Amino acid sequence: MDQTFDSRQRRPARIPIARLKNNKTVNYSSLILPLLRRLDPERAHNLTLMGLQLGLGPSNTESDNPALAIQVAGIDFPNPIGLAAGFDKDARVFNAMLQAGFGFTESGTVTPKPQAGNLKPRIYRLPEDNAVINRLGFNNGGLDAYAKRMAGPKTGIVGANIGRNKDSADAIEDYVTGARRIAPFCDYLTINISSPNTPGLRDLQRADALSTLVVAVQSALTETGAEPPLFIKIAPDLTEADIDDIAAVAISSDINGLIVSNTTIERPKFLKGNHRTEIGGLSGKPLFTPSTALLSKMYKRCAGKLPLIGVGGIASGEDAYRKIRSGASLVQLYTALIYHGPRLITDIKRDLADFLEKDGFSSITDAIGVDVK
Repeated sequence: MDQTFDSRQRRPARIPIARLKNNKTVNYSSLILPLLRRLDPERAHNLTLMGLQLGLGPSNTESDNPALAIQVAGIDFPNPIGLAAGFDKDARVFNAMLQAGFGFTESGTVTPKPQAGNLKPRIYRLPEDNAVINRLGFNNGGLDAYAKRMAGPKTGIVGANIGRNKDSADAIEDYVTGARRIAPFCDYLTINISSPNTPGLRDLQRADALSTLVVAVQSALTETGAEPPLFIKIAPDLTEADIDDIAAVAISSDINGLIVSNTTIERPKFLKGNHRTEIGGLSGKPLFTPSTALLSKMYKRCAGKLPLIGVGGIASGEDAYRKIRSGASLVQLYTALIYHGPRLITDIKRDLADFLEKDGFSSITDAIGVDVK
């Protein structure tokens, strides 16, 4: 059952911030996670961000296995495990998450103007399913504040994820505005056209609309002179014709990669969580199989001409390895952190390196797409 905060419950003892900062042995899984699970999911997330900004995040001291290093779109990634967009919407904690062991992070989604998003409550845990449903609706502080933070110092690879405002009369202009403003400050740029929580957004995945959008954004990037690699994040809920169209546009327009995939609007019959019928995008373990199937199809359609980033349901080194064998050059996760905490990052990297060695692969590159027939 979802554990939301109840003021009638006994409140947990408060731990002084100074004590947390000085205590390097604080166990996140046994202490912090249970406390956060007693709170409303959105409040828990906001407190997590606050803690990270205060320097209370984990610090990974282990060196990455050299076998995990990979170059994608001209960028040298120390490891292929990334933080998916949505965790750090306003670019406040990217350095803290890199310090936790991620090979890269993706901040956003950011829109030109600040917007509050959809009405609360809008995030629901499904602990029985290791899943989450959200209908946040691109809540963020807007491009101006975001750009100032992205212009700050970075300790690793940080991508930017841009979207359109809900009330925008010109969606393409929103993406062009975002691209122009953020391009000088990001290592790569992602066009998010696949969130199910902004009306009409997924219509931009149609071949004609997508082609027009990509050309406009590429022109804007050229104007800036920065020209970071350009990725497109797609939905998992696509027809075979949709897949063909997106692959064709992606290859012909010479973008740098596809992120496969966003959350799903489908509701598998096996879901058990009390909130399984809530409207919004479903993420977590139930998304693994459909998103991986789409990943394989897209890898086959693109015939290795385009790097893919696999997202959806990754909660272990084996999950990450299956994504890579299904065509992913990089992977991203988010929901699994809610249930397993930041130690998961180190565990995934260690297990992934073991899988590579066991199967005789000397690098990530050697394993990409080997299961795709």
